[in-house]
Amino acid sequence: MLLNKPLAIIIVSMIPQIQPWIGEEERKELLKVIKSSWVTEHSETELFTKELKKVTKARYLLVVDHGTSALHLCLKALGVGHEDEVLVPDITFGATANTVLFTGAKPVFVDVDDNSLINIDPSKIEEKITKKTKAIMPVHLYGYAADMDNIMKIAQKHNLFVIEDAAQGIGVTYRRKQVGTLGDAGILSFYGNKTITTGEGGAVLTNDKRIFSAVVLLAHEGRRKGSWVQTEVGYNNCFTDIQAALGVAQLRKLSRIINKKRNIYNNYYSLLSDLGGVKFIPSDNKVFQTYWMIVIFVDNAKSLSGYLLKNGVQTREMFYPLHMQPSYKRLNINGKFPNAERSYKQGLALPSSATLSLGQVEKISRLIRRFFGTK
Repeated sequence: MLLNKPLAIIIVSMIPQIQPWIGEEERKELLKVIKSSWVTEHSETELFTKELKKVTKARYLLVVDHGTSALHLCLKALGVGHEDEVLVPDITFGATANTVLFTGAKPVFVDVDDNSLINIDPSKIEEKITKKTKAIMPVHLYGYAADMDNIMKIAQKHNLFVIEDAAQGIGVTYRRKQVGTLGDAGILSFYGNKTITTGEGGAVLTNDKRIFSAVVLLAHEGRRKGSWVQTEVGYNNCFTDIQAALGVAQLRKLSRIINKKRNIYNNYYSLLSDLGGVKFIPSDNKVFQTYWMIVIFVDNAKSLSGYLLKNGVQTREMFYPLHMQPSYKRLNINGKFPNAERSYKQGLALPSSATLSLGQVEKISRLIRRFFGTK
């Protein structure tokens, strides 16, 4: 049947929740590597490693294929294995706990604090420590930092290792030190949505030479580079120069990315903080936040997310609490996690890309205010 009138099609341009800032600089670095024909771990990887050490000020640093691999390598280098337990915050991506399971150890979940709703609660750590506890694995989530002063005190008191999951934390500092460099070892991730990206990729950070030597050996099949003699059973966690090409270009604009994200956060805060139904994660004067993801907490997060999506704005829910994950049922999890459950129910990550314009932030904020019935 023919229509008498033209069909009007309205296309709403979607504002993505987060995307990388990739441009001409990255293309040039990639072409340089491709033309060289040396695409595996070589000189571009060495350059990326050198520049990353300058940024993090870590004494030792190894770039690897994934952030997940980096965590696994840290655990293995510290001798975590069967019968051991590692304390992990209940709100984090599953990779944090998965890597503990990879070693044969058991992840033990700790609730997050009721102030941030994202950071492991130091006041609830000691009650989870047993004779089997080997390490604490704080996660520096969303461009913020966990309470490392109290975590380190507890670790020292009980003679535990501290492995920092700073997958989302490049540029975040705690008392002017890069997160991931305060414990025995730490990691960064360069996944596609991180502050800087290499597509996939990660890094191990440590100031301990023995830990670093063990990590390097394990990451290269248990052998020294250039040798066919394996002294350990290791893994293939090598980086590539193609990844490094992206990373070198991304590092050159890291400060611009962080400045843009901080400005975006400030704009959201100035436009929304007066709303009684909206809560932001509190700032901490010991921490330089990068606001990798800008999170708000509201009583009706899922309804707000649906409303924003209908109006062309993509958001992201919080991580599903680990104690509720079907894959961990066999762990016989004990305890209650009210703050983690509240975080999941009320948390919503707003569009947080460094490429977001002020106009887009204003549009999103207007929609949120309209949802709450205010102007």
